[in-house]
Amino acid sequence: MWPWLMALLLTGWVAMGAWQRCKPLPRRVGAAWPVRAVDEVRFLSDETWFDARGRRHLDQAIFDEMLAMIDQARRLVVLDVFLFNDFTAGVGGDGLRPLSAELSAALVAQKRRYPELEAVVITDPLNTLYGGLELDHLEALRRAGIVVVLTDLNRLRASNPLWSGLWHLGPRWLGNRPERGWLPNALGPGRVTLRSYLAMLNFNANHRKTLVVDEGEGWAGLVTSANPHDASSLHGNVALRFGGEAALDLLASERAVASWSGINLPGPMPPDPAPVAGNLRLQLLTEAAIRKALLAAIEACQEGDRLDLVVFYLAHRGVIEALQAASRRGVRVRALLDPNRDAFGLEKGGIPNRPVGRELVAAGIAVRWCATRGEQCHSKLLLRRPADGGETELILGSANFTRRNLDDLNLESSVRLLGPPDTPALEQATAFFERRWASSPERTTSEPFAAFDDASVWQGLRYRIMEATGLSTF
Repeated sequence: MWPWLMALLLTGWVAMGAWQRCKPLPRRVGAAWPVRAVDEVRFLSDETWFDARGRRHLDQAIFDEMLAMIDQARRLVVLDVFLFNDFTAGVGGDGLRPLSAELSAALVAQKRRYPELEAVVITDPLNTLYGGLELDHLEALRRAGIVVVLTDLNRLRASNPLWSGLWHLGPRWLGNRPERGWLPNALGPGRVTLRSYLAMLNFNANHRKTLVVDEGEGWAGLVTSANPHDASSLHGNVALRFGGEAALDLLASERAVASWSGINLPGPMPPDPAPVAGNLRLQLLTEAAIRKALLAAIEACQEGDRLDLVVFYLAHRGVIEALQAASRRGVRVRALLDPNRDAFGLEKGGIPNRPVGRELVAAGIAVRWCATRGEQCHSKLLLRRPADGGETELILGSANFTRRNLDDLNLESSVRLLGPPDTPALEQATAFFERRWASSPERTTSEPFAAFDDASVWQGLRYRIMEATGLSTF
């Protein structure tokens, strides 16, 4: 019987893995929302730099703006964030901002001031190690009457089908209980079960970072790359704050995710698409629609145009090949990448950015590394500027330029802003890139490519295998 049982198990494993990789996606995943006219839009950034004595300096604006948005809300707050905890792992607490506590306290205080306020927090189950921990701040939110939604990741396609085929055949159904933990928590304090680590191997996530609030008689939204995670509080990040109909698109996109867990978000639906009047337009993008917009922006570049990007992970083969083709057309491409050496107190091996950086340089693309000393260059931004002074295009948000983030495997939210180059938000985004690119001894923000030009053939091969199979955390 053993050969038959093994054959049956193998067949079930392969069939389940294939189904989880290709199953139909829920409605609204991978959506490109309508292009909307927008008047009020602001570019925000969190930046770290070092002076001539090596001292770290912080210029941060994103979470102060989020707290201000919550503080003026009266009817509705919907927050969707990936990492929302006080874990510090190997980073230590010195100099870290308690972002999770600040954001939780702001939500609780606003709910107490305005009991009729409806507040919903959507987050990833990684924060509880997939049911293996109870977090005090999440429990405090629930006690205050705030709805906390742990995203049902089983609705997503498998990022790592080699493991997920087995996971959905057995371990998924065993359940998880915080009081049964016996293994150390690699991310922070406490002990967790073996099932927590088995769940982690699926490598998919609700990776969004968004906020929607009422603002007077209207609505405001914010899309960012920043997590309210204490160990991430020194990271470099970007955000776009906007109002109007696009904020209702953002609310509708979150309504779809909340519905997976049986939560119905209140608030109006966005209006039907209409002809856009005005020079400044904004579009919400989720999941694979972000990839399509990135590729369209790169392919639209002509000789002499500028194309700048700042990104934590660059690994998607379609994006890399499009950048190489743009360089061959005479587009002036610059890539500012994280060196991929720091991960919350642990040293990483430079994958994927170092082997990818070498590919880009070989194609004539200028590459520099963000200057990091323990923190991460966590932004995800692309900026297209035509040589003739025409319309500038900015894409930013939660999505790294990788297979997991761009191929409908994670939940992601980004925004696309189009308008005249002298639009304040686009001028601010341009100034942000130039500040980060033009480093000096008095204000060190980036380093030359040679500083981390150490990728081996083996690293390049590992990156290709990890990107293709899903056996990776990027």
